[in-house]
Amino acid sequence: MKDKKRRFKPESLMMSYGYNPAWSEGAIKCPIFQTSTFVFESAEDGKAFFEVAYGKRDQEPNEKLGLIYSRLNNPDLEILENRLCLWDGADQAAVFESGMSAISTVFLEFLRPGDLLVHSSPVYGGTDHLIHHLLRDFGIDSIGFSTQDTEKDLIQAIQATGKADRLKLIYVETPANPTNALFDLEMARRVADHFSTPDRQVVLTVDNTYMGPLWQHPLKLGADLVLYSATKYIAGHSDLIAGAVLGKAQYMERIRALRTFLGNMAGPWTGWLMMRSLETLKIRMERQGQNAQIIADYLNQHPAVEKVYYPGLLDETTPRQRDIFERHCEGPGAMISFDIKGGEKEAFAFLNHLELIKLAVSLGSTESLAEHPATMTHAGVDEADRIRHGITDKLIRLSIGVEDPHDLISDISRALAKASESYVLEASGS
Repeated sequence: MKDKKRRFKPESLMMSYGYNPAWSEGAIKCPIFQTSTFVFESAEDGKAFFEVAYGKRDQEPNEKLGLIYSRLNNPDLEILENRLCLWDGADQAAVFESGMSAISTVFLEFLRPGDLLVHSSPVYGGTDHLIHHLLRDFGIDSIGFSTQDTEKDLIQAIQATGKADRLKLIYVETPANPTNALFDLEMARRVADHFSTPDRQVVLTVDNTYMGPLWQHPLKLGADLVLYSATKYIAGHSDLIAGAVLGKAQYMERIRALRTFLGNMAGPWTGWLMMRSLETLKIRMERQGQNAQIIADYLNQHPAVEKVYYPGLLDETTPRQRDIFERHCEGPGAMISFDIKGGEKEAFAFLNHLELIKLAVSLGSTESLAEHPATMTHAGVDEADRIRHGITDKLIRLSIGVEDPHDLISDISRALAKASESYVLEASGS
């Protein structure tokens, strides 16, 4: 009986996958290839490399292609992209200079004037602006759907636009920023298939920043593409800006080609730093998830807190959300939102009295962060949309880091006490 070779897990392969120390004087870690251009061994090689790079022909079986120019390919990015694919089981990956750059490239590749985009709602404020301003100026229509919409509701809404035959892309952000609302990706896949034809496939794209790549794997749930603000958990140290798109080869070839001509790929320093971060991704995210559950449980019992939005607290009172969580997620994540009793005044009092937790936007880093979505990350979202989706003046968003959870609770407790003083004084009319 032959011994079966063990398939190593992604967290083990992050140390070495795709890199051979013999390529770089025996260096145990991949060096930073800080160069703009690469030398061809012959003119014939240069011709062959460009033919494939510009899509004039497919790469031949067993054909080894070299490097051309760091806008097209760079060793740091190629190794990073290979490693990113392991987490989500993707065919290919492409890394960008920011999460918004990744999202914009996907929209620009798959949408044309007159097309229809269907998107979950709410979404991150920057994405909301892109959809409702830039794409609208390009003549691209869009409709949003909420967690309350059924499959039938969504199909009818798409048909009611009169543009069902121009539906090209379904974009889902789940959990939603900042409400933690969960969207059913398997339902979204069925809707995409319902409107697809042999000549026009509706592409399902998922922003997996809140849960990925550890706690949710959209490609396994029917998505064609997965997007990340890689600034967040993937990089995880608040020291770089990056984005990533991963998915099926037939779509990724198009994404990578457009990236070449837009010139928005990440640089070698960013690639190198992200490779460093991938080595500790699992242990960071596991600690953050453990901390978040402890803090969510604490907030859920606090008298100054009106409601907590966290997947780890879902129960029989929210059966649809709990069902999605159980089918889609391998953990509840490390993002918590909660309504404080009162409004903006009490929310600001809480934020202004935090000490260990820093008042800043972004998320997913080693340090814990807090912000006020209505006046910060989602300030540009239409006010009626904000209120409809629960992004009110009393909503606070927390990104939980790797600190000691009891220190975090102490910090939160002290800040909530200060906010409560403000609330009591307001209620008493003093």
